[in-house]
Amino acid sequence: MSLAIYGHLFSSYTQKVLMALYENGTPFEFRALGQETPEHVGEWLKRWPLRKFPVLVDGDRTVVETSIIIEYLQLAHPGAVRLIPADPMAALDVRFLDRFFDLHVMNMMQLAVDGALTGDPIKRKDGHDAAIEKLERAYAWLDAELAGRTWATGSDFTMADCAAAPSLFYADWVHRIPESYPVLRAYRTRLLARPSFARCIEEARPFRPLFPLGAPDRD
Repeated sequence: MSLAIYGHLFSSYTQKVLMALYENGTPFEFRALGQETPEHVGEWLKRWPLRKFPVLVDGDRTVVETSIIIEYLQLAHPGAVRLIPADPMAALDVRFLDRFFDLHVMNMMQLAVDGALTGDPIKRKDGHDAAIEKLERAYAWLDAELAGRTWATGSDFTMADCAAAPSLFYADWVHRIPESYPVLRAYRTRLLARPSFARCIEEARPFRPLFPLGAPDRD
């Protein structure tokens, strides 16, 4: 098998790439990173010393950064589900929302997680407060932007939805999407029901105790 993914099942960015693979039933080997797999950790660090995951290995080629990995998969291992449209303008819309979910939802959620991981009560509160402020802005924009759409950019499931699913999954744990944003809440519900992401949720379930803010008893 030529394709391999280095990552962690509880990682939001790993889940983003796993969704793309699951959507098309693309065969691959998952190489979990952790204390119990030092051989995988060593190979991962050799291939990408910036210590970020996931990392895709395809034969002699190493591909990093989730959006680039998904674009690479469409070029080198295409499947029935086209995650980046052929039309250049439609593809631009997908890439924009992909970046929005990564930068303005997933990374903002991470502010609260990073603050909690310090073990410092003040930094925990500051991180959580900052996350709530920024997520609230993102939620408000998304609730208006997604009106009338089934998926992020319309009727087709795309790379933007692969970014949205883990982003909104974990962000809602940090700052529950208010009922005043019904469009966004409904979109998150559809994402959780999508088979590719439902699989990610179940695979990551054993790791929920790792969530430093405490995983809610839902989802």
